[in-house]
Amino acid sequence: MTEKRREDLLKILQESRSPVKGSSLAGKFKVSRQVIVQDIAILRARDMHIMANSNGYYIQKPSSAERNIKTVFVKHGGFDEIEKELQIMVDMGAKILDVIVMHPIYGEIRCPLEINSRYELNTFLEESSKSSAAPLASLTNGEHIHTLEVPSDEIFEKIIEALDEMGILVEAD
Repeated sequence: MTEKRREDLLKILQESRSPVKGSSLAGKFKVSRQVIVQDIAILRARDMHIMANSNGYYIQKPSSAERNIKTVFVKHGGFDEIEKELQIMVDMGAKILDVIVMHPIYGEIRCPLEINSRYELNTFLEESSKSSAAPLASLTNGEHIHTLEVPSDEIFEKIIEALDEMGILVEAD
């Protein structure tokens, strides 16, 4: 029964196009959220690349030549600017894959975001505002990098223009 649940859990994550909440998985399998956390840990120990963010668990899809992956380096402070920055990206069709800071002691710190829609963005913002934790970019005076998956180079240029207009763009690639 336990092994079957783990197989089914893995299948759900492999087929899902967006992160799946642990509480949702717990409800589906009629177990506690802690059981799901343990199942995820066991699957990870078996070399399953299961990631987690504030939207839930997911399996990062492998990179392919068809994906248009770009990065933007920005600097700003404050929750309002985070919201505006991420809205620009999502509203123009980008998927925000992660946020990266270059810490002077620890080096690169990368956190997956996997924000693909306004709904996922609003969920992320709501959970962030409820938390007493500071944004990752607060470790680097507001400097951070986002990895984006964009539908086209033209859309990416529009994102760059909007971030530059906002006064937060440092560099784009």
